[in-house]
Amino acid sequence: MFRTILALAAIALAAYLLYRTLRGHSYAELSELLRSAAPARVAAALGFALCSYACLTLFDFLALRYAGKPLAYPKAALTSFTSLSLGHNIGLAALSSGAIRYHFYSRWGLSAGDVAKVILFCGMTVGIGLGTLAALALLLRSDLAVKLTGLPAGTVFAMAIGLVMALAAYLALCFFMRRQWRIGSWEIELPSPRLAVAQFVIGPLNFALVAACLHQALSSLGTVSYLDVAASYVLANIASLVAHVPGGLGVIEAVVATVLPGAGVIAGLIIFRAVYFLVPLLPGAALLVFSLLSRRKD
Repeated sequence: MFRTILALAAIALAAYLLYRTLRGHSYAELSELLRSAAPARVAAALGFALCSYACLTLFDFLALRYAGKPLAYPKAALTSFTSLSLGHNIGLAALSSGAIRYHFYSRWGLSAGDVAKVILFCGMTVGIGLGTLAALALLLRSDLAVKLTGLPAGTVFAMAIGLVMALAAYLALCFFMRRQWRIGSWEIELPSPRLAVAQFVIGPLNFALVAACLHQALSSLGTVSYLDVAASYVLANIASLVAHVPGGLGVIEAVVATVLPGAGVIAGLIIFRAVYFLVPLLPGAALLVFSLLSRRKD
């Protein structure tokens, strides 16, 4: 119940911020800005988006090893891209992409429990990536967090230190404690030290690549700092995870536009959403339809 109320509150706040941001800009103004976007910057944004999806394929590739069901990289890459290109747009990515992952992996011998382990590992890697960059954002650009949340600077600093300690504790557990933990009826298996280190590489790298995609989209219409964009994007992602709206729709725009105001930012965000969410959606949907049809023939 509390989680539902929190999600509704986050969506309502995002809707208000988005309305407040857009009401000062006309459709004609935004259209003109989109037409004036620098093609080279848009192409760079697309390149970073592709690099991000390539990085995400490593999430699944390593997760399969964590689950004890290693598969060839092409199979992991196909499943990862198809599930995430759709999951990012549908929302509730763990559920929507999880169903698509099961569709593919069950054909290659994985049980529902194995797929659950894959989803768990990928979710942990996302959390590590987001937590790492969030800690950096709170430490390096605490003023943005203070502006966005209204919290005192001391509280923001304490949150950053808390994140660092939590991440360090996770890594220490993977290195120095036994791998299997039982909590009631649940049995949790920690990744090996090698897999844990890999999580701390590919998790932050993915979010850095997405932030670079957003930075290039915004830079196609003006000059913005990568650090400001990355910090805003990470904070927006935390808000969108709470809201659980498809692709963070409206939440990311509201947060980034609040921190980096201006019509150019709104137009840049439209470019980012088209490049990172809509462009991969088409081939992802085509791959899923092809797989479903081929499975029916089998």
